[in-house]
Amino acid sequence: MPQYDKADLERRMAGALESLRGDLTGLRTGRANVQLLDPVTVEVYGAHMPLNQVATVSAPEPRMLSVQVWDKTNVGPVDKAIRSAGLGLNPIVDGQTLRLPIPDLTEERRKELAKLAGKYAEGARVAVRNVRRDGMDSLKADEKKGEISEDERKRKETEVQKLTDAIIADIDTLTASKEKEIMGQ
Repeated sequence: MPQYDKADLERRMAGALESLRGDLTGLRTGRANVQLLDPVTVEVYGAHMPLNQVATVSAPEPRMLSVQVWDKTNVGPVDKAIRSAGLGLNPIVDGQTLRLPIPDLTEERRKELAKLAGKYAEGARVAVRNVRRDGMDSLKADEKKGEISEDERKRKETEVQKLTDAIIADIDTLTASKEKEIMGQ
Protein backbone atom coordinates (compact mmCIF):
# COMPACT_ATOMS: atom_id res chain seq x y z
CA MET A 1 0.00 0.00 0.00
CA PRO A 2 1.65 3.27 -1.12
CA GLN A 3 2.13 5.93 1.58
CA TYR A 4 1.98 8.87 -0.84
CA ASP A 5 -1.44 10.56 -0.86
CA LYS A 6 -1.67 13.68 -3.03
CA ALA A 7 -5.17 14.59 -1.80
CA ASP A 8 -3.94 14.49 1.81
CA LEU A 9 -1.00 16.78 0.98
CA GLU A 10 -3.31 19.23 -0.82
CA ARG A 11 -5.71 19.22 2.12
CA ARG A 12 -2.94 19.86 4.65
CA MET A 13 -1.37 22.66 2.58
CA ALA A 14 -4.78 24.28 2.07
CA GLY A 15 -5.30 24.00 5.83
CA ALA A 16 -2.12 26.01 6.45
CA LEU A 17 -3.40 28.68 4.03
CA GLU A 18 -6.82 28.81 5.75
CA SER A 19 -5.18 29.08 9.15
CA LEU A 20 -3.14 32.04 7.88
CA ARG A 21 -6.31 33.62 6.47
CA GLY A 22 -7.90 33.39 9.93
CA ASP A 23 -4.82 34.82 11.64
CA LEU A 24 -4.64 37.75 9.22
CA THR A 25 -8.36 38.49 9.60
CA GLY A 26 -7.77 39.00 13.31
CA LEU A 27 -5.17 41.71 12.69
CA ARG A 28 -6.59 45.16 13.26
CA THR A 29 -6.58 47.55 10.32
CA GLY A 30 -8.38 50.51 11.88
CA ARG A 31 -11.80 49.21 10.86
CA ALA A 32 -14.17 47.35 13.15
CA ASN A 33 -14.20 43.61 12.44
CA VAL A 34 -16.02 41.14 14.72
CA GLN A 35 -13.25 38.57 14.17
CA LEU A 36 -10.87 40.95 15.95
CA LEU A 37 -12.17 39.53 19.25
CA ASP A 38 -11.91 35.84 18.20
CA PRO A 39 -8.70 35.22 20.20
CA VAL A 40 -10.22 36.65 23.42
CA THR A 41 -11.04 34.07 26.10
CA VAL A 42 -13.04 34.95 29.21
CA GLU A 43 -12.75 33.30 32.61
CA VAL A 44 -16.35 32.54 33.62
CA TYR A 45 -18.03 29.72 35.53
CA GLY A 46 -14.58 28.47 36.58
CA ALA A 47 -13.41 27.89 33.00
CA HIS A 48 -11.84 29.79 30.12
CA MET A 49 -14.38 30.24 27.32
CA PRO A 50 -14.17 31.97 23.93
CA LEU A 51 -15.83 35.41 24.04
CA ASN A 52 -18.41 34.35 21.43
CA GLN A 53 -19.75 31.73 23.90
CA VAL A 54 -20.67 34.32 26.55
CA ALA A 55 -21.61 37.33 24.40
CA THR A 56 -22.71 38.51 20.97
CA VAL A 57 -20.17 40.59 19.08
CA SER A 58 -21.31 43.01 16.38
CA ALA A 59 -19.96 45.98 14.43
CA PRO A 60 -22.73 48.61 14.45
CA GLU A 61 -20.40 51.30 13.02
CA PRO A 62 -17.22 51.17 10.92
CA ARG A 63 -15.07 52.16 13.92
CA MET A 64 -17.02 50.60 16.80
CA LEU A 65 -17.53 47.06 18.09
CA SER A 66 -20.38 46.17 20.39
CA VAL A 67 -20.26 43.22 22.81
CA GLN A 68 -23.64 42.22 24.24
CA VAL A 69 -22.95 40.04 27.32
CA TRP A 70 -25.71 37.47 27.92
CA ASP A 71 -25.31 37.09 31.69
CA LYS A 72 -24.86 40.39 33.56
CA THR A 73 -22.58 38.71 36.14
CA ASN A 74 -20.07 38.17 33.31
CA VAL A 75 -19.75 41.84 32.29
CA GLY A 76 -16.71 42.38 34.56
CA PRO A 77 -14.78 39.28 33.41
CA VAL A 78 -15.52 40.10 29.72
CA ASP A 79 -14.31 43.71 30.22
CA LYS A 80 -11.14 42.42 31.92
CA ALA A 81 -10.50 39.81 29.21
CA ILE A 82 -10.78 42.37 26.38
CA ARG A 83 -8.50 44.86 28.18
CA SER A 84 -5.84 42.21 28.87
CA ALA A 85 -5.94 40.66 25.36
CA GLY A 86 -3.29 43.08 24.06
CA LEU A 87 -5.52 44.41 21.29
CA GLY A 88 -5.24 48.03 22.39
CA LEU A 89 -9.00 48.29 23.00
CA ASN A 90 -10.64 49.99 25.99
CA PRO A 91 -14.26 48.89 26.48
CA ILE A 92 -16.91 51.36 27.65
CA VAL A 93 -19.36 49.48 29.88
CA ASP A 94 -23.02 50.42 29.36
CA GLY A 95 -25.20 47.97 31.32
CA GLN A 96 -24.77 44.53 29.73
CA THR A 97 -23.24 46.03 26.58
CA LEU A 98 -19.59 46.91 26.10
CA ARG A 99 -18.80 49.44 23.40
CA LEU A 100 -15.32 49.25 21.92
CA PRO A 101 -14.22 52.29 19.92
CA ILE A 102 -11.52 51.28 17.43
CA PRO A 103 -8.70 53.82 17.83
CA ASP A 104 -6.65 55.12 14.93
CA LEU A 105 -3.51 53.13 14.34
CA THR A 106 -0.23 54.91 14.92
CA GLU A 107 2.52 54.49 12.33
CA GLU A 108 4.50 52.46 14.88
CA ARG A 109 1.54 50.15 15.57
CA ARG A 110 0.95 49.71 11.83
CA LYS A 111 4.57 48.58 11.40
CA GLU A 112 4.22 46.16 14.33
CA LEU A 113 1.05 44.68 12.80
CA ALA A 114 2.69 44.38 9.37
CA LYS A 115 5.63 42.58 11.03
CA LEU A 116 3.18 40.28 12.82
CA ALA A 117 1.46 39.53 9.48
CA GLY A 118 4.89 38.56 8.12
CA LYS A 119 5.48 36.30 11.12
CA TYR A 120 2.11 34.56 10.56
CA ALA A 121 2.99 34.11 6.87
CA GLU A 122 6.37 32.58 7.71
CA GLY A 123 4.63 30.13 10.06
CA ALA A 124 2.29 29.13 7.23
CA ARG A 125 5.23 28.72 4.81
CA VAL A 126 7.02 26.48 7.33
CA ALA A 127 3.85 24.38 7.73
CA VAL A 128 3.56 23.99 3.93
CA ARG A 129 7.25 23.03 3.64
CA ASN A 130 6.77 20.42 6.37
CA VAL A 131 3.88 18.93 4.41
CA ARG A 132 6.07 18.93 1.28
CA ARG A 133 8.83 17.12 3.20
CA ASP A 134 6.32 14.52 4.41
CA GLY A 135 5.19 13.99 0.81
CA MET A 136 8.76 13.63 -0.47
CA ASP A 137 9.59 11.19 2.36
CA SER A 138 6.57 9.01 1.60
CA LEU A 139 7.48 8.97 -2.12
CA LYS A 140 11.01 7.80 -1.27
CA ALA A 141 9.57 5.15 1.05
CA ASP A 142 7.20 3.95 -1.71
CA GLU A 143 10.12 3.74 -4.15
CA LYS A 144 12.26 1.85 -1.60
CA LYS A 145 9.44 -0.69 -1.12
CA GLY A 146 9.27 -1.12 -4.89
CA GLU A 147 5.72 0.20 -5.16
CA ILE A 148 6.67 2.98 -7.59
CA SER A 149 9.56 3.38 -10.06
CA GLU A 150 12.29 6.03 -9.77
CA ASP A 151 10.79 7.89 -12.76
CA GLU A 152 7.35 7.89 -11.14
CA ARG A 153 8.85 9.16 -7.86
CA LYS A 154 10.60 12.01 -9.68
CA ARG A 155 7.43 12.90 -11.59
CA LYS A 156 5.37 12.95 -8.37
CA GLU A 157 8.08 14.96 -6.54
CA THR A 158 7.76 17.59 -9.29
CA GLU A 159 3.98 17.54 -8.74
CA VAL A 160 4.46 18.05 -4.98
CA GLN A 161 6.92 20.91 -5.61
CA LYS A 162 4.47 22.62 -8.03
CA LEU A 163 1.69 22.34 -5.43
CA THR A 164 4.03 23.75 -2.75
CA ASP A 165 5.06 26.67 -4.99
CA ALA A 166 1.42 27.49 -5.77
CA ILE A 167 0.39 27.51 -2.07
CA ILE A 168 3.46 29.59 -1.09
CA ALA A 169 2.57 32.09 -3.85
CA ASP A 170 -0.98 32.30 -2.42
CA ILE A 171 0.47 32.90 1.07
CA ASP A 172 2.71 35.69 -0.27
CA THR A 173 -0.18 37.34 -2.16
CA LEU A 174 -2.48 37.17 0.86
CA THR A 175 0.18 38.60 3.16
CA ALA A 176 1.17 41.39 0.78
CA SER A 177 -2.45 42.55 0.45
CA LYS A 178 -2.94 42.44 4.24
CA GLU A 179 0.26 44.42 4.84
CA LYS A 180 -0.91 47.00 2.29
CA GLU A 181 -4.27 47.21 4.08
CA ILE A 182 -2.56 47.61 7.48
CA MET A 183 -0.26 50.35 6.22
CA GLY A 184 -3.33 52.15 4.82
CA GLN A 185 -2.16 52.23 1.22
